[in-house]
Amino acid sequence: MSVEITRLPNGIHVVTHHMPHLETAALGIWVKAGARDEAPEENGIAHFLEHMAFKGTPRRSARAIAEEIESAGGEINAATGMETTTYYARVLKNDWALALDILADIFTSPELDPDEMERERDVILQEIAAAHDQPDDLVFDLAQAASFGGHPLGRSILGTEELIGAVTRQQILDWRNRNYWGSRIVVAAAGHIDHQAFAADAQRLLGAIAEGHAPQRELPAFQPTACTAEKPLDQAHLVLSFAAPSYRDPEIYVLQVLSNILGGGMSSRLFQEVREKRGLCYSVFSFGSAYEDAGQVGVYAATSPEHSNELLELTTDIMMSVAREVTEAEVARAKSQLKASLVMNLESASARADQIARQFLAFGNVPSIPSLMQKIDAVSPEQVRQLAAKLFHHRKPAFSAVGHIGQLSDYGTLVRHFA
Repeated sequence: MSVEITRLPNGIHVVTHHMPHLETAALGIWVKAGARDEAPEENGIAHFLEHMAFKGTPRRSARAIAEEIESAGGEINAATGMETTTYYARVLKNDWALALDILADIFTSPELDPDEMERERDVILQEIAAAHDQPDDLVFDLAQAASFGGHPLGRSILGTEELIGAVTRQQILDWRNRNYWGSRIVVAAAGHIDHQAFAADAQRLLGAIAEGHAPQRELPAFQPTACTAEKPLDQAHLVLSFAAPSYRDPEIYVLQVLSNILGGGMSSRLFQEVREKRGLCYSVFSFGSAYEDAGQVGVYAATSPEHSNELLELTTDIMMSVAREVTEAEVARAKSQLKASLVMNLESASARADQIARQFLAFGNVPSIPSLMQKIDAVSPEQVRQLAAKLFHHRKPAFSAVGHIGQLSDYGTLVRHFA
């Protein structure tokens, strides 16, 4: 099974993985433009545009888009991230051309009808309100703000009620015209699909897009502070995070092993100590968020207000313990989990299409699965220990909390734990 790549004249790259044993195909358009490419007054526009793409084009109404793809038994959707926006579909193997035609239509020619825009504005405002009502969503939005401050990475992808309430059609068009360029686009597919036919259709449907240039992004700085929100909840939701390597840093593989050891599964230190031995919470896990020029590593937990300080003290002790000692067995388990997740992507056309598209946007190529496994296998316990010491020792954490937080110790006490 091999990945094939074609560069179209306007800079768009077509990337496919032929998986002949599948009866389906997953495909999409990935563009290197997201929430971090917005000016402060544009916050939420990338996400608004993604919503409006499904509200009609000169060729198809909003209803026709849904009916056409579903009449073929397919699925279509989109997602906005910090650095990318994705429009994707999954269909039976003989219907990929229909799916690509619909995706190209909504990507290149959204009508942005004023009446539809007002209706969708209300939908997004409800989405923002819902996120504020979901503490496990809100605490991560606050974690971004606590980590990156006024930088675009510190803002919510959804935007604010004030900005979304005032955004105009022209603002959306202006942002789209500045960011949806060929040099930033990957059209990818995985499954039972012919590369040459797929690339030819991509050229026909997307060849008129201007090549443009790569994003000109503001370099982020990790500026840790505390961001909290008092809410009448039965639990306190907590996030601790630290600056970490970007996905272009060779240490990214060490970071993945470190995060897995810390809180990546039921055998992880956090799960065993915080949940299994102490019963301080139901949910606890670690996470790593990598961007092209920055990253975060951290821990999320939700607990009762009276256990919040005990949980935080134990969590900081566990994070610091990784800087003191890491066993061969822990590293071997973490590596096995990471390698298994890579291979499991080969069993899903959707997962594989997303994987190869994001890899190409990030690195300009698609690394082979064996080469990625070799990099994971090369990680040693000493490397993990050294990285943990570098990230946690004498470092100031970003901290966010949502819920009944009146009993929490002050932020300075938390900072001193890591000193």
